[in-house]
Amino acid sequence: MTLERPIAPDPYELLPTLPSFTLTSDDVQNGEPMDARHAHGSTGGDNVSPQLTWSDFPAETKSFTVTCYDPDAPTGSGFWHWVLVNVPVEVTQLPSGAGGAAGTDLGGAFSVRNDYGEQGYGGAAPPPGDRPHRYVFAVHAVDVDHLDLTPDASPAYVGFNLTFHTLARAVIRPTYQIKG
Repeated sequence: MTLERPIAPDPYELLPTLPSFTLTSDDVQNGEPMDARHAHGSTGGDNVSPQLTWSDFPAETKSFTVTCYDPDAPTGSGFWHWVLVNVPVEVTQLPSGAGGAAGTDLGGAFSVRNDYGEQGYGGAAPPPGDRPHRYVFAVHAVDVDHLDLTPDASPAYVGFNLTFHTLARAVIRPTYQIKG
């Protein structure tokens, strides 16, 4: 079996254009390979979400949503690795490991189930031998204190809600590959 296929578009290139703000990380860099500690345990990784810090978001921001999506997964629909909803506006950074199943006390924020079927961060796990996958970490500045969602919402439903409530978005796109 071959995994030859076209390069999937960046998901945010297909949505209405939004202003950006600053997103940095001590753990991952745009276009650079991620460390194995951010990979899923099934691949020998530690399943640790990366440290993220954001600033310069719009003054009218009332909360944030943090997501991680792999558009290169050979699924036809990509793969959601993390969707953290209703992060309070005063929280402007997440330490490494904040996406763990136990989570961090973030004032009512919660993760919906990722495509592994787990709540919290699910690390990178591209098929061995496949090309490098892009992991799109995004922080969405939201215009409401709380999106009207529950932990049972799907990542697609969160994304639908974000389309109508995102004021600006900041993105880092590291990569990960497992040599075959």
